[in-house]
Amino acid sequence: MSSDMKKLPTGFGRLWTAQTVSSLGDGVSHAALPLLALTLTRDPMALAVVTAAGTLPWLLFGVLGGALVDRWDRRRTMWVTDAVRAGLLAIPAAAAALDALSIPLLAAVAFLLGLGGLFFDTAATAYLPDLLGRDPALLERANSRLRGTQTAASGFAGPPAGSALLALGRAVPLLADAVSFAVSALLVRSLPAAPRPVPQVRESLLRQARAGASYVFRDRLLLGLALRPAVGNIAFVAVETVLALFAHDHLGIGAFGFGLLLTAEATGGLLGAAIASFLGRRLGTGTALTCTAAVEGLAVLGLAAAPNPWVAGLALAVCGAGMGATMVLAPSLRQAIVPAHLMGRVASTSRMLAMCAAPFGAFVGGWLASTSGVRTPLYAAAGLLLAMTAVTATMTTDRRIEAALRVAAPAAEPAAEPDRPESGDRVPEAAV
Repeated sequence: MSSDMKKLPTGFGRLWTAQTVSSLGDGVSHAALPLLALTLTRDPMALAVVTAAGTLPWLLFGVLGGALVDRWDRRRTMWVTDAVRAGLLAIPAAAAALDALSIPLLAAVAFLLGLGGLFFDTAATAYLPDLLGRDPALLERANSRLRGTQTAASGFAGPPAGSALLALGRAVPLLADAVSFAVSALLVRSLPAAPRPVPQVRESLLRQARAGASYVFRDRLLLGLALRPAVGNIAFVAVETVLALFAHDHLGIGAFGFGLLLTAEATGGLLGAAIASFLGRRLGTGTALTCTAAVEGLAVLGLAAAPNPWVAGLALAVCGAGMGATMVLAPSLRQAIVPAHLMGRVASTSRMLAMCAAPFGAFVGGWLASTSGVRTPLYAAAGLLLAMTAVTATMTTDRRIEAALRVAAPAAEPAAEPDRPESGDRVPEAAV
């Protein structure tokens, strides 16, 4: 049976539901935490600390976290992490009920939630190819659904729900997020066990982390896939840094109109995720990735030159579609070609590069806007995206991708030992 005709396994439905529920909770807390901080202080730096704390784990522990995930049982890592996050949220909820909230407490909670997200997201990325037998077509279909519902839950439903729940009481959105993590943990706990490689040689955690990072930088295809979000984050965060000001000063829209602009981008993201598999089949994955990169650059260029909100909204929708398709095609390809014993480290290395690039993009966007005008960061971002397209096009060609898939194909269905209650089947680990 062809991959296009195969059904996704029952276990995927539970994983999909778990991640959707968890994403909804993430959207709730994403809106609630800054608003809770705003009830405590008006100091912009204090508010920034709470926001930044959630991203610090990726910057500090990204590759090491991936190395740990490659050592641990991935299913257990996911459900234990979500169970811990559910319990963690009880602390600020109790503090809110007792009127004992503080900025340091919110920053600490944001940091620990981010650390949990590091482990959960990395383990989920590594677990999915095991669940789907590393089938490229199934991975694209699965990632398309995961990406679409994640965008809908965390981007559309979660933030408004977080704001509405906060009106019922400061502890309510935190408790709602805790419930979402608990439900996710129970669903993930019911998933089938997946093989976990057994290392042939005991190595230090640092050495394993370094091996995972070097695997990305030595492979031109994986490096090209990693450069896309890293360079893209510089450009997109530079745009986001000045987008509200650009919308106000040059498009003449207020807070409500700005919200509609962001909704247009999210809507485009849903469309892009939905058509990603179709694009990959019709154009080839490498060609599709190059086209989506070019579309993103041209869309940002259109945004920079937009004379009115309608053109700006269309440009953001097109840009969101390119991003949505990319965020299905690239992870699916990575999951299909990376050896199982390296999946956690490769995924976390790519994510860490993207996260490290974001603060640089914010600085560049703010500096260019203050020295050359608000439109300048947008034009610079478009130029950077188009230059990145030209560079990575030679690294992620269809021919290179087909060769990588042929090499990975023999390992798609490894022989496994009988099921074990927690650790799952074990397969030999290939040399790094």
